[in-house]
Amino acid sequence: MNTHQIMTQELRSGLAAAPLRGEYGAVAALLDRYYEGLYYGNTELLRQVFHPAATYATAAGGELLRLDLDGYLPVVAKRESPASLGERYGFELESILFAGPTVALAKMRSTMLGKRFVDLLSLLKVDGEWRILAKVFHYDIDVPVRGD
Repeated sequence: MNTHQIMTQELRSGLAAAPLRGEYGAVAALLDRYYEGLYYGNTELLRQVFHPAATYATAAGGELLRLDLDGYLPVVAKRESPASLGERYGFELESILFAGPTVALAKMRSTMLGKRFVDLLSLLKVDGEWRILAKVFHYDIDVPVRGD
């Protein structure tokens, strides 16, 4: 399913489609910036896309890991970025679902730093700007397939 099909499918939710088309583009642009921040380890860019009250959470390691934004950004700053390691740039935006004109949920997939991630991102439009309020994610270890 391509991006246009996803957008069309999500807009069939009964909400007014015309205003949300512009919102879809705004959210997709924010998600591009989110991934760019992750890929390059750009914490200033990440600070711009996350709401100051954002939560970062996973239980993929077997226990709950939950950080606020001030706890999460230093983790990104300390690690080697995927860009510095020469990893391929790219993510898959699976869907953006709008619950209303100021609430959206995005699902993204990416592979970086030896892990395959699925991010569920809750977004709010506050003061006219979309921001990520919650990043809840799962990861699996990316085991390279060897050809014999």
